[in-house]
Amino acid sequence: MRLSLGAKSLVLFVISLLLLVLLTLFESSLTDLSPAVERIISVLFFVLPGVIGVVFAVISILRNETRRWMAYLGILLNALFALFHIFVLSFSG
Repeated sequence: MRLSLGAKSLVLFVISLLLLVLLTLFESSLTDLSPAVERIISVLFFVLPGVIGVVFAVISILRNETRRWMAYLGILLNALFALFHIFVLSFSG
């Protein structure tokens, strides 16, 4: 079974959510990390999949794939999630 790019975008959003839950659960074991490493982990786990998800969704719309609603939903969810974490990371210190 081959997923459309819109579906891949939504899968990346779900993966980001799962990583957020896992990072929250195991946050106490990560207390020894430096703030720079914590920022890098946050960017890799939350911002990067969101950006890739937005790119997949835009490509899906440009290719006129079926189920365009998945692509629009992928853009909305991934962009909001990534922008929220960029905002949080800009104030973390």
